[in-house]
Amino acid sequence: MEKASRPSEYAPGSLAFRLVLSAMGITVVVLLVVGFVLSSLYRTAAERAFDRRLDVYLKTIVAEVANATDDALPEPIALGDPLFAFPNSGWYWQITLLSGNGEERRRASRSLVTGALPLLAKQGIKRRPGLMREGYVKGPHGEELRLAERDVDLGANERYVVSVAAVASELDEEISAFNLALAGTLVVLACAFLLVVMVQVRFGLMPLTRISKVLVDVRSGKAERLDGSYPDEIVPLVREVNALIDANKEIVERARTHVGNLAHALKTPLSVLMNEAGTRDDPLAMRVRDQAGVMRDQVAHHLERARMAARVSVVASVCEVTPVITALARTMEKIYRTKDLAIEVHIRDDVHFRGEQQDLEEMVGNLVDNACKWASSRVELEVCIGQPKSPGDRVFYHVIIDDDGPGLDPARRVDVGRRGRRLDESKPGSGLGLSIVHELALLYGGRFELSSAPIGGLRTELVLPAAAPPPAAAAS
Repeated sequence: MEKASRPSEYAPGSLAFRLVLSAMGITVVVLLVVGFVLSSLYRTAAERAFDRRLDVYLKTIVAEVANATDDALPEPIALGDPLFAFPNSGWYWQITLLSGNGEERRRASRSLVTGALPLLAKQGIKRRPGLMREGYVKGPHGEELRLAERDVDLGANERYVVSVAAVASELDEEISAFNLALAGTLVVLACAFLLVVMVQVRFGLMPLTRISKVLVDVRSGKAERLDGSYPDEIVPLVREVNALIDANKEIVERARTHVGNLAHALKTPLSVLMNEAGTRDDPLAMRVRDQAGVMRDQVAHHLERARMAARVSVVASVCEVTPVITALARTMEKIYRTKDLAIEVHIRDDVHFRGEQQDLEEMVGNLVDNACKWASSRVELEVCIGQPKSPGDRVFYHVIIDDDGPGLDPARRVDVGRRGRRLDESKPGSGLGLSIVHELALLYGGRFELSSAPIGGLRTELVLPAAAPPPAAAAS
């Protein structure tokens, strides 16, 4: 039994996959840009907030320096932050006196045990409009510091540089926490957006999926046209496909009519030739009778082929294979009862033929009849399902017929399917049976093959498309 199988909706190469992939690419690029911009803005805002905190300490120290009454460098006591008193705490202040002769005097917080804070002015960093410089410097122990400094000019060659620094890791940790939260948020947004895109693509491509299913029904004969309502963008496609189907039916019908007219037009002249030649016994009359017989067989062949092509082009029925095979086996046993034939039937799978029961009976009947003609005592029939090469391929079933007759030379098997070519002149028949089987199998998209049978004679194998059972049969 045929199982419906189709490639994944988002398989590589599908339109849905291309739409989702392009949306994913654009989403990733946009979110990366947004993440970079937001991270940069937050870093700038965090640094400004940190600098404002340092500036508060700077202004406090500058006020004490300006209020100093002697030449001694003051020691600020109003900062109120114990971190400046803990050795190597990472929070430092420093007052540098620049005299006119180039000498420098410094006073630093108790936390700055060793070394000194570098001056940003000597590093070429310019003051901002608020008269404050800020930047990153290396601390006395190699740690990175965020430093802010102000210049205080009291005249009389007294110029002070007040610096306040704090370890930058505190700022970096805050920025890292924000970046982590931002990354998690963007990942969630990307997943949500991807889910929305997949739903949107699935909904948007639903009309195409419906068209694909209807086309399968048209191809299998369950429907004749693409019916239903479709979006405005799809309506032209549906209209053109329906027009193509109508044109194809018209062409097939016209061709069948022409062949039938031609064949019927030739029947009368052929009958006249046969009748006239039948009254004479000379060699010319015999040649006319032979050739007229060949022409009559050809006319019958093309009439049958036109009938088959017309029926296959509009086939919409599904029939069970098992009853057909069983009935044919019983019929052949009765016809060839004088040969005492043993006809064995082996049906491995319950299969259904996508086509007319009459055509199946004609194909299998011709093959079984041929096997019974040549068999010595035994004919075997086997029905089984073939395995498709890929999940999307059509499913075919095999009807294998073996006999224990003399068989057929491999060189002569290529003659099968040629119009009017008989395998042996010692048996009755016109030679059109196997040709009809071959062409009818091709019309249904199958094939007909010959090989050697394991029981000693000829094996004929008919491969035809399988179909899902009709609803009534499936339900039972």
